[in-house]
Amino acid sequence: MARSPDIRTSRLLITPFCERHLTPRYVGWLNDSEVMRYSEQRHRKHDLESCRSYQESFEGTPNYFWAIEEMENGLGHIGNINAYVSEKNLLADIGILIGAKEAQNKRYGREAWTGVCNYLFKHLHLRKVTAGTLSVNVPMQKLMDRVGMINDGVRKRHYLFEGQEVDVVHMALFKEQWDKMVNSDSDIIRA
Repeated sequence: MARSPDIRTSRLLITPFCERHLTPRYVGWLNDSEVMRYSEQRHRKHDLESCRSYQESFEGTPNYFWAIEEMENGLGHIGNINAYVSEKNLLADIGILIGAKEAQNKRYGREAWTGVCNYLFKHLHLRKVTAGTLSVNVPMQKLMDRVGMINDGVRKRHYLFEGQEVDVVHMALFKEQWDKMVNSDSDIIRA
């Protein structure tokens, strides 16, 4: 796994995922059908060993796997965020999970996403950040929209969701776009 320093936001510590994050609570998120409703992980059964294997899959790669820790109210590890980096193309595809139900709908996802985007653009000097989600995952689409991502294409009828064919919506954010938002102190980058 590529190593990054800790990323701090107003309420969060985004830190490289490590052994202390491998807990039954974390495994519970991955096996919770409500939490994983829109994720392709919903098709798998997880245990500590499968989670450890996922963590280890980042070793020796340019990719990042962070734990999201809430610091303000003492919630601790509330989720994860990853970035699959293409060094030759100067881009990354990111994904996020806020697994702790008590941390959902409190803008922690947006805050973590913003912190990671800032790291990828300012420290890795990437030119583009991408993400994708099922068309029925309205909360994720709102998050991507609120951080200023723009449409980057749709894969029609790509996955099955609850027995129905659904599209995958792809979004993108470019460095020059990010720099303008950061320099304008826009609400887009605020948690």
